Amino acid sequence: MLLTPGPTPVPEFVRKAMSDVTIHHRTEEFEAIFKNTRELLLELYGMPEVVMLASSGTGAMEACVTNLTHKKALTVNSGKFGERFGKICAAFGIEYTEIKNEWNTPVSVDAVVEAVKADSSIDAIFIQICESAGGLRHPVEQIAAEVKKINKDIMIIADGITAIGVEKIDTTNLDAVVTGSQKALMLPPGLAMIGLSNEAVAKIDSKPRGYYFNLSIEIKKQRTNTTAWTAATTLIIGLGAILEKLKEDGFENLYAKTALRANATREALKAIGFEIYPKTPADAMTTAYTEQSSAIRKILKNKYNVNIAGGQDHLAGKIFRINHMGLVEDYEASWAVNAVELALDDLGIRTFDGTANKVFASNMFKGN
Repeated sequence: MLLTPGPTPVPEFVRKAMSDVTIHHRTEEFEAIFKNTRELLLELYGMPEVVMLASSGTGAMEACVTNLTHKKALTVNSGKFGERFGKICAAFGIEYTEIKNEWNTPVSVDAVVEAVKADSSIDAIFIQICESAGGLRHPVEQIAAEVKKINKDIMIIADGITAIGVEKIDTTNLDAVVTGSQKALMLPPGLAMIGLSNEAVAKIDSKPRGYYFNLSIEIKKQRTNTTAWTAATTLIIGLGAILEKLKEDGFENLYAKTALRANATREALKAIGFEIYPKTPADAMTTAYTEQSSAIRKILKNKYNVNIAGGQDHLAGKIFRINHMGLVEDYEASWAVNAVELALDDLGIRTFDGTANKVFASNMFKGN
């Protein structure tokens, strides 16, 4: 049972959609598929423009840094992926200021506002919606609203790689939102997407940057239902299939179910003695702090057939992360917390009595 926060399991109906005969990307047949997928993606994002790139999410992050920073960037670092925005700036010689916090701590609205007021050269802000290194949720929408009051021309770029398809994002004041195929959209890795505001498109067109990641060229091409370079045809076909399914089921239903499952998992783990690591947990995953993380994960994988993620860098062996993104079945999430409790018994930490499963079921099915 794969419950890592990416890659997530690919549903059978998506695998079938992608297993048909390969088609050429410069054909009317593929253009019709691209058009349908693009329209569904625009609906999911709720933004006026969107582009698909044949890359991982990091490629889309790079494209946003190079195309939307004309003067100086402000980056928010509360984990590996916030840190990555700064590294991209450094790689291209783009001047940037970084706000750095511990991986369980979201950035404050005041800290961002103060940084913007102190430096008028900042014209782009880069932040995660969900920082998956620790599973926290940044107050992105509130930050964006306050920054736009100061200077509406500052671009707000949000990494939504573990947020799009998990929760409804208020994009009112956001200029670019990045996501990747292998998270909540339940595809193999290799396709990145960026939702864009009209203001972002105008800024991109005013000073086009790059070659492969030149978003000005790509936007113009994709508006005609093709791509500037070779399209990730199979992944785009799969994306169309998953978006049709999510729309049929109802995007709002998906968000509500994911939030309910995340809360039930957190409550179940707390009931058997775990500390939830982030101060503001995101719904994409549940992250628990424990010095026994490695031992628990090993037992889960080898004895109970549950594969979950650990931590990186200074959190290696200190946390574990259970995924909630995608079409996770209720019984899968229930078995995951049950298996964690069994692992504690195996380690002699806590005698198994079924508390985790009971608390999970009560919150998932009997809550108000």
